[in-house]
Amino acid sequence: MKAVILAGGSGTRLYPTTKLINKHFLPIYNKPMIYYPISLVMLLKIRDIVFVINPEDEPMFLKLFEVLQRLGLNVSYVFQEKPNGLAEGLILTEDFIKDSNVMYLLGDNLLYGHNVWKELDQAKREVEEGKTGAYTFGYYVKDPHRFGIVEFDEKGRVISIEEKPKHPKSHFAVIGIYFFDKKVVEFAKRVKPSERGELEITSVLQEYINIGELKVKTLGRGFAWFDAGTYDSFLEASHFVSTIENKTGLMIGCLEEIAYRNGWISKEELLELAKPLSKTDYGRYLIKLVEEEHAL
Repeated sequence: MKAVILAGGSGTRLYPTTKLINKHFLPIYNKPMIYYPISLVMLLKIRDIVFVINPEDEPMFLKLFEVLQRLGLNVSYVFQEKPNGLAEGLILTEDFIKDSNVMYLLGDNLLYGHNVWKELDQAKREVEEGKTGAYTFGYYVKDPHRFGIVEFDEKGRVISIEEKPKHPKSHFAVIGIYFFDKKVVEFAKRVKPSERGELEITSVLQEYINIGELKVKTLGRGFAWFDAGTYDSFLEASHFVSTIENKTGLMIGCLEEIAYRNGWISKEELLELAKPLSKTDYGRYLIKLVEEEHAL
């Protein structure tokens, strides 16, 4: 399986901040936002990642890629000239996806929960084993008009998904993490622009509903999901990460740690990466990983 991370867009909801910098490089507590979705890909031991980016952001992403390549990842990128919708990212990355299954993520989402990787791994395996064509997750929200909302029947099967509905049929939002089989690019090419003028990912999901191949797993109280696209959600996400890390002493979304535990980098390489950061809590955390092999 390969991974595609959407990191373009105009970030208008975060103006004027995003007039100066791509929102995916803004900090959520002690790391750039983009680290969090990358960490989920790495937890599943997926090493091939393509980023969908704005042309003007290329220099910043090239700096990021230098970091990721040292962690054992194979990274590339494609340009999205205009924010034409999430489904367009699938079409733009067709040459990368080829005949692979794909994990498709939004670059501004943060998902945390006990053994979250097990939920993601289950989705990955079900798509890889052909048990379903597409797999995503539903999360209860109090403001469903802001999201793509999934409707279930009395047996918990998916009936429909509607983007930003005026009259929501449930409170379960589809979060920005999707697993697709090889049909996904073909389905994305069928999508017509919505009233907003965008190629909606919900339209791709509807194609899978039509053939009975979409599974939506609802996430319960043990999970926290943030769509960090507004000032308030940014602040909430930062407070959340700060609280968890300071209470447990363990980091969320630490890419160097995941690469080390995956066996992609050695102790020596981890220490070399930690050296320039030795005056920060982040760098000291990396050094401690080597000193305390029994750390969780």
